[in-house]
Amino acid sequence: MRRHDVAIIGAGAAGLSAALVLARACRDVVVLDAGHPRNAPAAHMHGFLSRDGMAPADLLGTGRSEVRGYGGVVVDTTVTGIRPDPAGGFRLTLTDGRPDVPARHVLVTTGLRDELPAVPGLRERWGRDVLHCPYCHGHEVRGRRLGVLGGDPGSHRYAQIVRQWTDDLVHVVPPGRLTADERTALLARRVEVVEGAVDHLVVDDADHLRGLQMDDGCVVACEALFVPPRFVPHDALLTGLGCDVDDRGWVVVDGTGRTSVAGVWAAGNVVDPRAQVVTAAGAGSATAVALNADLVDDDVRTAVRDLGPHTGPTRPHNQIEEDA
Repeated sequence: MRRHDVAIIGAGAAGLSAALVLARACRDVVVLDAGHPRNAPAAHMHGFLSRDGMAPADLLGTGRSEVRGYGGVVVDTTVTGIRPDPAGGFRLTLTDGRPDVPARHVLVTTGLRDELPAVPGLRERWGRDVLHCPYCHGHEVRGRRLGVLGGDPGSHRYAQIVRQWTDDLVHVVPPGRLTADERTALLARRVEVVEGAVDHLVVDDADHLRGLQMDDGCVVACEALFVPPRFVPHDALLTGLGCDVDDRGWVVVDGTGRTSVAGVWAAGNVVDPRAQVVTAAGAGSATAVALNADLVDDDVRTAVRDLGPHTGPTRPHNQIEEDA
């Protein structure tokens, strides 16, 4: 199998944007994707200029077509490992019996997963009326009776942000989690506070969220619920290569997406949990530009090496004209 200039792992917004830039730069690019996008449960995405309201699957389908239109290759497969290639670059191991994929550089855009509280029904309604990002979904549920499921440090601040989209908000937290100042700030903006444990979600016959059943038997009404999940990056491929991580456990990249391992890059949610679709797309594009510049440097070094020593002096242009 030929050695690609770049192997991109993950065909989300970051990976496909990078592939588009690199393919247009006449690079040999292969994109390898396992087919489990984080935003698959969402019917629409928002905040992406010119693509507002588009279905995530439509964006990714269009992106794949554009990449292929410039000669890029997109393969549905799962990468299980990356190792240095003695011949230079890296070799990627796949799960489906395909041969290893050799590449000069690797860009990892495998995203993250949302780890939700252990409340029955949350996962099933994720991306519908159980939501994470108010900037992505707040406008669609504005003015309704909304809930915020808290408990982690900082959830009161999250509730204050969600308050921007409604005057009727309830913040549900375990007992004893709020400080006096936090409680005062919530009440000052007319945010109702309910302390207790959620037993399950209440859903009506039309399959709409109607509230939270508390363990004391009470039902807290809400039409949509915002839940700040724990972000867990899909970074096993990066950490397996020995990429540096920060004190939070996230892989470290510089401003261009370069990791601590030469030739290995990362972009999107795998290194930036706050990146929305448009942010991830921009990061992928910027990383592709820096990555291509790195490949050009490699190309120059190879060309100079292959040129060998000069056999004689180079005459100035004006001397050539005089001789003529």
